[in-house]
Amino acid sequence: MEEHEPSSSKSRTKKSKKRNREENLQKPIEPGAQNPVAKKETLQVKIQLFQDQPSKIPPLVAYFPSGYNPSEANPQTRQEEEEGNSQSNPPKIKVFRNMAQRKTNRLQVVVSPSGSNVDFVGSSYSGEAAAPQVCRFSLGVLDKETGTLKIVPIACNKIFRLEPRVRSSEAANDGASNSVKSELTSEKKDKMGELTALYGTKKDRKKRKDFIDLKKEADPELQKSLDKKIEQVAFDKEALENTSALITHNIPPYDSSATTPLEAYPLDKIIFKGEWDFLGDIYKLLQVGAEVASNAYPHFVCNRIHKLDAIRDETVKGKLSCIFSYITHLVKFKDLFSMGHVTSAKNHNFPSIIRHRFMSMFTDPGSKILSSDKIDLLISYVLVLTLHADGFQTDPSDIAKDLRVSKVDLRRHFLNLGCKFMHEKSILFATLPVPLKFPSQNLKQRRRR
Repeated sequence: MEEHEPSSSKSRTKKSKKRNREENLQKPIEPGAQNPVAKKETLQVKIQLFQDQPSKIPPLVAYFPSGYNPSEANPQTRQEEEEGNSQSNPPKIKVFRNMAQRKTNRLQVVVSPSGSNVDFVGSSYSGEAAAPQVCRFSLGVLDKETGTLKIVPIACNKIFRLEPRVRSSEAANDGASNSVKSELTSEKKDKMGELTALYGTKKDRKKRKDFIDLKKEADPELQKSLDKKIEQVAFDKEALENTSALITHNIPPYDSSATTPLEAYPLDKIIFKGEWDFLGDIYKLLQVGAEVASNAYPHFVCNRIHKLDAIRDETVKGKLSCIFSYITHLVKFKDLFSMGHVTSAKNHNFPSIIRHRFMSMFTDPGSKILSSDKIDLLISYVLVLTLHADGFQTDPSDIAKDLRVSKVDLRRHFLNLGCKFMHEKSILFATLPVPLKFPSQNLKQRRRR
């Protein structure tokens, strides 16, 4: 048989539990045991929504990931305040705005704690704030006395992350300017350059290339190296000044008493000693097994690249590849000043030392075009180098296309250099006999008539 508790005992148990609950409610609640959810306050407020105004900066919301609390004074200052020897100095807050680009909303917040050489800097264009924002942020301010809730947008819809930065002793008052200068570190610049090279437009890649070239020009270490290279070629200036025949014939320096074609137009008088180090582009392409782009080099060079593969001596191969590179720079320089052919040389990279020499040799001060005498001189330099490249027996048909000169006019240039022409297998070749014999002035005038 089952035992059942009497109903009277059950009623007494319920009454005792109810009595205990009432006693607990009457007891005072300890401060540590308060439940914030237990007590709710209902307010009727008027909501005011403010829009962003260009003339005014909306409220800024920032946080300190380092744990710094600007509302708490440091222990030393707090102790002085308790002793009555000092007054609290709140941190200085400065907001900087780019007035030149208002539409970009470039803002910067600088918090400078008193008695410290550390500034907390946050900006709307770098760091966390520069990430894409998928939502809008607003700040609500409740005024219980007036019963209004004001909702205002946050500046740029971004939360400022204030990072600590040590203030230098020399620029203690220029924390903001120092932070702007350190906006992009070298690592970020390198990453931006890599991304531009991979995914940037052609215009952006060209801007980056021009910026790198400009930076190289302004690099003091590179400038010192360039000055040393120029000093190495300074001894050849006297040879240029003393060659009056050079100006008369518009041809490179020569030796009329030479017994071999190689000595007739010495290569070291055409390509200076300090310039050889800047002519290794074709040789480097061959070292890595890359192909030479037909649009980047003249037809004369592209049709003779195979000669380099057959050369076993690396010194001879490097020398011939440098001659090809120098011919390329001369042809592109002529195109740079030619009407209608500027685009072919617009993206060509001229080494600084070579470009400086070309400008001094082939251009006139204040002129944007090449004179006829300077063009003849430039063509003569090209033809002499083609003779060196082909063993002083060259087919002038492809170089005529590169120089955009007719075969008749190009033949006149070869004759002016002292060359002769010969037929071999129905091909007309230009050769250089020695000793050099230049055409007389009477012969030139008779041919012009």
